[in-house]
Amino acid sequence: MSILADVARIAGVSKSTASRALSGRGYVSDDTRRRVEDAAAELGYVVSSTAASLVTGRTRNVGVVIPYINRWYFAEVLEGIESALIRAGYDLTLYRLSTDRDLRRRVFDYFLVRKRVDAVISVAIDLSPHEVQMLQSLGKPLVGIGGRIDGIPSLSIDDVETARLATEHLLSLGHRRIMHVGGDQNEQMDFRVHSQRYTGFAQALRDAGVTVDDDFRDADFSIEGGYAVGLAVLGDPRTRPTAIFAGCDEIAIGIMVAARQLGISIPGELSIIGIDGHPLAEMFGLTTLAQQPGAQGARAVELLLSQLEHADAAPPDEHLLLPTALTVRASTAARREQNA
Repeated sequence: MSILADVARIAGVSKSTASRALSGRGYVSDDTRRRVEDAAAELGYVVSSTAASLVTGRTRNVGVVIPYINRWYFAEVLEGIESALIRAGYDLTLYRLSTDRDLRRRVFDYFLVRKRVDAVISVAIDLSPHEVQMLQSLGKPLVGIGGRIDGIPSLSIDDVETARLATEHLLSLGHRRIMHVGGDQNEQMDFRVHSQRYTGFAQALRDAGVTVDDDFRDADFSIEGGYAVGLAVLGDPRTRPTAIFAGCDEIAIGIMVAARQLGISIPGELSIIGIDGHPLAEMFGLTTLAQQPGAQGARAVELLLSQLEHADAAPPDEHLLLPTALTVRASTAARREQNA
């Protein structure tokens, strides 16, 4: 008798049901799946992924292409993807893409086209039409995070609208001398996140009839980057803004550290708002628009699994705009008249 048959006997199910429960292919109830998994663990039985892939033609492995792994947003997205894939019985293979075009070409033309992954999730990387067509021709479903990609399902926040809402919050508090500290406009990430957030900021000022001569500084998307810019722009009380919209929470926190070092009270003399919902935001009392990157990763996996389950259907060419949530904390307050 095979070990799989022993697993089925202990779990009180048929051999085919035990196989479906352990392979993840086909429906079984949660209770049955748990009984089969417990029986397999008792016997030390592990499904051979190699044998399963020979039978099914699938590796149960998803490739994730991502530009950074050491930045908070990307790490959170990756954690959301990984958790959702593990729950669904899939492994993950990570490909970090740099700006090196040859490296990118090797990843797409060699690694991803080989039978190593069943599907691909692209995080903040604008896939070219050639890359999309090549992977789709091989039957590998795709999902994009961070912006619209023609021909595949994708999702993102609305960076223009989110930046506009952040700026309108500061305007509603009476601030008129407002600065945006964001990413370098000349070193754009894919989907031009930096310029989109500046566009939303500028739109809000224009709609409010506010003109600011010195309205932007670029910074590295880090606490250190925000700290350096904070020291540079906050030193002179005659020219410093009364409010700052930061392109991410880490920049905002760096500015707050610089302000406190310079003896500038927050929010008495300076209001600050960011974007992200970073775990440190609550500790620093930072007002922010939370975008829940972990949930973005999990949602991308849902879209991907739907394609895998309906392999014969054409992938939906849809883009989901996910909401952000304004959380008001102690870093923003009404402008004081002496700061006008």
